[in-house]
Amino acid sequence: MTDSAADEILTDVRRGVGRVLLNRPKALNALTTGMVAEIDRVLAKWEHAQLSAVVLASTSAKAFCAGGDIRTIREHSLAGDTEASERFFATEYRLNARIAEYSVPVVSLIDGLCMGGGLGLSVHGGFRVVTERAVLAMPETGIGFFPDIGASYFLPRLPGAIGMYLGLTGQRIDAADALYTGLATHFVPADTLDTVADALADHPGDPVDVVLNRLAGRSPVAESGLAAVRADVDQVFGAPTLGEIEKRLRHLDTPWAAGALAALEAASPQSLEITHALLARGRQRTLRECLAAELALTRTTIRTPDFLEGVRAALVDKDRTPHWQGTSFAGRTLPA
Repeated sequence: MTDSAADEILTDVRRGVGRVLLNRPKALNALTTGMVAEIDRVLAKWEHAQLSAVVLASTSAKAFCAGGDIRTIREHSLAGDTEASERFFATEYRLNARIAEYSVPVVSLIDGLCMGGGLGLSVHGGFRVVTERAVLAMPETGIGFFPDIGASYFLPRLPGAIGMYLGLTGQRIDAADALYTGLATHFVPADTLDTVADALADHPGDPVDVVLNRLAGRSPVAESGLAAVRADVDQVFGAPTLGEIEKRLRHLDTPWAAGALAALEAASPQSLEITHALLARGRQRTLRECLAAELALTRTTIRTPDFLEGVRAALVDKDRTPHWQGTSFAGRTLPA
């Protein structure tokens, strides 16, 4: 473990509840190789420690986790350091699988931004708590990448065609939408969030679900916006091809359709193609199969011009004007 990882991941055990706190606030807890390796090490150590629960949280109210440190991955690609990139993704996906299979209930407290790798930390656990400040998204198609961290497993398993919609467009959703889709399991007000770990410790014999429901207090401030457009989401994003999705969006004369179409037109064509194929196949794969397919895809995708350009435009120069190239992928070239 590096000294920086030791500072960026804070851990302790109190009264039978393990706590892992992400502590890289200036970077919105963007995950480095050292951070994910340290979380994985701690969870492996705790697995047989007779804990009643493990809580994953952040020291910052701005973000639970804004994703992986994809800017550094771009630097590795430009330097030709494929080993460093491979190590990051392999370590991250191993942690995703561990969380999914963990023998102790994992409770993630999502306050603020939770994107990309942040969903990888949270969604695979049994309990995902959101506050009124939560914002969730898989924005990878906008930076020339694709939804990874097991997204090809969990997005196709969301209701209807919501997963395809979120994966292709990168649409941000709030607490109400997260609860509606199942990406979140419970709501707890932000000013009550710090009491979750103590409440779990106070009632080790009670089901985690019961403890969290006691803390809910009030409901999210708004009803789900996704629920209001669910019929259109399913009709459009349930189409068999990207071309048909765009055709159906153009046919609808609604603000939602215009926004979704604009998101697709702004995204990397290569990323859209990869994402559509991955999600279409993901429904029939196990999580570990999805993670293996995603890992294989990272090896080629992070070296493509669209990835280098997308990260440049979003995170390096921040001009938000990527110039995409034509896609070099076809569905048949994706990992089987």
